[in-house]
Amino acid sequence: MIAHVVLMKPRPDLPAADRHAFVDAFERAVRDIPTVRGVFIGRRIRHGAGYEHTSPEIDIVAVINFDDVAGLQTYLRHPAHEELGARFGQTMALAMVYDCEVGGIDSIRALAL
Repeated sequence: MIAHVVLMKPRPDLPAADRHAFVDAFERAVRDIPTVRGVFIGRRIRHGAGYEHTSPEIDIVAVINFDDVAGLQTYLRHPAHEELGARFGQTMALAMVYDCEVGGIDSIRALAL
């Protein structure tokens, strides 16, 4: 499985209408693009852990899952993602995007750290 991990910090001065337009575009992309297998999205929480002080100031995480790289590439090339990408650039003050091959607990040993 491929996880498309997006860490985001929206611009603080972003008008509400632009925030809603971004959310609408994101929802359209993950609902309309058939290669999307699952979506997890949420806000960062803070609970006093030491690592919270060393990580970037990210507010939102989205993880979009695909069966394989071909599914991810289909998503990235889809017109609904093109609209999302345009809004993404206007909306975010900071963002990091990573694509990772992921598996279950049985995959830990395959990492060979």
